[in-house]
Amino acid sequence: MRIKLAGLIVGLGLAGAAPIWAHHAFAAEFDANKPIKLKGTVTKMEWVNPHAWLHIDVKDADGKVTAWMIECGTPNQLFRQGLNKNSIPVGTEVTVDGFQSKDGSNRANGRNVALPDGRNIFLSNQNGPEEKK
Repeated sequence: MRIKLAGLIVGLGLAGAAPIWAHHAFAAEFDANKPIKLKGTVTKMEWVNPHAWLHIDVKDADGKVTAWMIECGTPNQLFRQGLNKNSIPVGTEVTVDGFQSKDGSNRANGRNVALPDGRNIFLSNQNGPEEKK
């Protein structure tokens, strides 16, 4: 019985640690040498762990629309800044500063988002190129 209980405790401990192993560093997914500025319309804001995601549609000079996913900080970090799920509503025109994903996909690590009312919101989720520990 003790062996089964010990196995259960170890198993639960490892299962709880899995999200930590899955967490990535900035440099693992994003390129500090590829800063990016995106102007687009918010299509969705996801408040999920471990990072919130801002989804925007970006229109190029030819009118072609491309969907982008912007990785933000944790929901808790954004909440502590006074934000909530409704702070950046769908349809809002925004400008995002961040860094392109290494794989060239339409994903970026967001640093700041500028809103039409002049507010700038810090989106950073980790230590990137300008934030060294």
